[in-house]
Amino acid sequence: MEYTDALVEVEERIRLTKDRRMYERLQTVRLRLMGKSVREIATVIGRSEKTIRLYIHTYETEGVSGLAMHFSPGRTPRLTKEQRDNLKQVIVKQVPADVGFTAKFNWTLQLIADYIERTYDCQYSLRGVSKLMEQMGMSYTKPTYTLAAADPAKQQQFVEETFPALKKG
Repeated sequence: MEYTDALVEVEERIRLTKDRRMYERLQTVRLRLMGKSVREIATVIGRSEKTIRLYIHTYETEGVSGLAMHFSPGRTPRLTKEQRDNLKQVIVKQVPADVGFTAKFNWTLQLIADYIERTYDCQYSLRGVSKLMEQMGMSYTKPTYTLAAADPAKQQQFVEETFPALKKG
């Protein structure tokens, strides 16, 4: 009776899922509950027996919710956690000129890529650096205006022209 209830639950989840990977995992469990061998399931699903055993073990220990993949495993990061933390501190606390780049006052994706290559002997594309920044909880925006270095008279003129209602009178 227990297998019947489990089979009904798995089949219901199969009908509701739109995720191809989850569908594959659920189908693996369904076939196992129907009495198929690991070898037969591997042939039907098109995965290795090791992968099929992993899905089944995960289901047996964690249930259907354990089959959900919350992220794509992808490749291992090129920079270690310590290197990423160090990189973040350099970007936050120093300007490029402080670490050997000439006449650069703001970090750009290209400068970060160059710094990573020079410091950690690891190449990143601009898109790769952008994703790395995102993973480290940093956002990239192109610097357009530095308030501290601005001319106060020009700031006042800008405010008066842009927001006439705020004009001092």
